Amino acid sequence: MSFPRGFIALLCVLTCFGAVRAADNYPLGLESQERATGVPRGRVEAFQFNDSKVFPETSRDGWVYIPSQYSTAMPAALMVFQDGHAYVDEKGQQRVPIVFDNLIAKGDMPVTVAVFINPGNRGTNAPAAAGWGNRSNRSFEYDSLGDAYARFLVDELLPFVVRKYDLNLSADPRNRAIAGMSSGGIGAWTAAWERPDQFGKVLSQIGSFVNIRGGDVIPGQIRKTERKPIRVFLQDGSNDLNNLHGNWPLANQQMASALAFAGYDHRFVFGDGAHNGRHGGAILPESLRWLWRPELAELPAPQTKDNYRGDEALSKILPDGGSPGDWQLVGEGYGFADAAGSDPTGNFYFADLPNGSVYRVGVGESKATVWLENGPKISGLKFGPDGFIYAATQGDAKEKRIVRIDPATQKVETVATDVQPNDLAVSKSDWIYFTDTGVGQVVAVPTSARGLSRPHPVAGGIKSPNGIALSPDQRQLWVSEYGGTNVWNFLVADDGSLTGGERLATLRVPPGKTDSGGDGSTTDREGRAYVTSHVGIQVLDATGRLGGVIGKPQDKGIVSCAFGGPEHAWLYVCNADKVYRRKTLTAGR
Repeated sequence: MSFPRGFIALLCVLTCFGAVRAADNYPLGLESQERATGVPRGRVEAFQFNDSKVFPETSRDGWVYIPSQYSTAMPAALMVFQDGHAYVDEKGQQRVPIVFDNLIAKGDMPVTVAVFINPGNRGTNAPAAAGWGNRSNRSFEYDSLGDAYARFLVDELLPFVVRKYDLNLSADPRNRAIAGMSSGGIGAWTAAWERPDQFGKVLSQIGSFVNIRGGDVIPGQIRKTERKPIRVFLQDGSNDLNNLHGNWPLANQQMASALAFAGYDHRFVFGDGAHNGRHGGAILPESLRWLWRPELAELPAPQTKDNYRGDEALSKILPDGGSPGDWQLVGEGYGFADAAGSDPTGNFYFADLPNGSVYRVGVGESKATVWLENGPKISGLKFGPDGFIYAATQGDAKEKRIVRIDPATQKVETVATDVQPNDLAVSKSDWIYFTDTGVGQVVAVPTSARGLSRPHPVAGGIKSPNGIALSPDQRQLWVSEYGGTNVWNFLVADDGSLTGGERLATLRVPPGKTDSGGDGSTTDREGRAYVTSHVGIQVLDATGRLGGVIGKPQDKGIVSCAFGGPEHAWLYVCNADKVYRRKTLTAGR
């Protein structure tokens, strides 16, 4: 049978339209539509917040949901929702107050206070509290990488809400979640990534992990950063956006793959929805049950089976994928801990720089004890092949020198004067290399020198050189830039001179900064270089590729690191007023 050409065209249009209509068909379930019989209703109150210092001259609307079961006698869990108007509306696509009432009553989630907050608007043309009005600061707040939005929440908004409604909220990040859709989804992730001490759970719906403001780098960061204690639920659909910023379905699949690679407790639900809240709203009860389920006894193993030989993933360095909780406190209460170094046996030494003290952790010990008091102010310390300690000292012009310390007698001798040393390395061929940060140079002096004035530089043109370390075979020298973004690599000649200097590695720079803060350095027996920085300890393979970032023990400056302890398998770090260590799968040279 034949049909007129027009009829066939019409049939095609209707068929295609029917296929489109079949996609993105996600009706709400009963738990989202109405409260079950006997379920008590929590209260919702509206507020405005117009006093941000992080985002000045912005105004925003918000709401707080307080469940009927809440009591000030018991800290409640917390969940923050970006684009709060879309989640608090009981006739919208999410209907969080209804879902919370039902799930809390069933015991499927804890007694949880919800804070719904809209993005800020600058100026006087603020849209209505409800609806997707054009809030001018939304993309800047949600899509930007860095800690600004997390600081806004933690330091400004949440304290305001707690005071206003006299709330008792849990401080445990495992009881604090954050959620959002689209740009709010990436904003939720970034807040938890920057402050895992505040938010331990993330719900992202149709998250914009694309290049709106650089968010497409996030999956790569996850793969090359020590796993953070964050549980993640992702939702997206095959009909989500594909535009100048990127492809949302592919970006969310990349996120899920990266989370699996790094061993995160995560779940990814991928449907055929478009860029809206239908699918996320339909599965919201399921999402919340999964997110608030009990903690796992063991986290998933990182998926590292496809690393080629030479790919230095953190799984080769940190047992079980690592966790910030693996750091052990060695000592605290220092004015400024620096100058990490260890002897051939594995005894670890470091300095309290402003107080002129050196501390020691014996190879079989876990706590630091004073080894030298009233000594020079040391910023760099290494053992030489002769068994002596060589150190870079600070202070006035007279005290800025390279010294040698006898471990047996603690006698201090001057090796070089009229220098501006920051950190140093000592070679097996009896050369001391130290960084002169102010003039951008590396200077060399033989260990046999005594009172040598103004030794000559062997390399220059480096932007604020700081950390310095030799490769295991002593043929290469790594030098980090504190005021720049590079790590230089030099070839070491037999006569101690340096050749072939090049910017072999680029360090990760945190959003909002122009420098990496590359500081103290060390190497392990595999030839990896470890560089302390603003974001943590950045691990480079022998070719200069970034293998991963080991998280800081505390959110303060981390300035030096060294391997020590039994078999040199413990990584020690000087972290402002404290010193920590952790067990590794590798060892120092």
